Amino acid sequence: MRTLKIIEHISLDGVIQSSPEDNFPYADWTVPYRTPAGRDEIIAAHGKSFDLLLGRRTYDIWSDFWPKAPSSPIADGLNAAKKYIATHRPESLEWGPFEGLGPDIIEDIRRIKSQDGPDLVLSGSSTLTSTVLEHGLADEVLLIVYPVLLGRGKRFFAEGTPARSFQLVRTKAMPSGVILTTYKVAGPLRTE
Repeated sequence: MRTLKIIEHISLDGVIQSSPEDNFPYADWTVPYRTPAGRDEIIAAHGKSFDLLLGRRTYDIWSDFWPKAPSSPIADGLNAAKKYIATHRPESLEWGPFEGLGPDIIEDIRRIKSQDGPDLVLSGSSTLTSTVLEHGLADEVLLIVYPVLLGRGKRFFAEGTPARSFQLVRTKAMPSGVILTTYKVAGPLRTE
């Protein structure tokens, strides 16, 4: 059984968007806070070997950048990872190795999780993230929280995402003001 980790760079107001699509004015808002120590934490969170679970937009954005990026631990890991893509156009996928998910994304994710293999990492992909959380498929969530308010952009938790409880596993503050917080998914929201 594989672990599905959600790893998101997120503003204080819940924005995870960092690409200029949809006229988003703050592309690369994480850049001023990047440090070697933060990079090392993120590399460690991915693990030595991992596969990716991505929505189509995130796949398209990443496939324009990572295959051309200079060799580095994160670039090499992302390029080597098998990419499982939620898409209606699997014939147009090129950045591999890859597998397009079928029309029943939830069952395909369950199938992939039940197989032997490295952890699955889901980043970006705001629509897919909400779906994964809604169906209880995520095991762990790492939020890389930046000390900024953006006011607009795609949010980590979409309106209508079912209520959930999380258990704190670890938190670490970086000198840049970024806080890395890891949670395990604990199940439905408890109110008592």
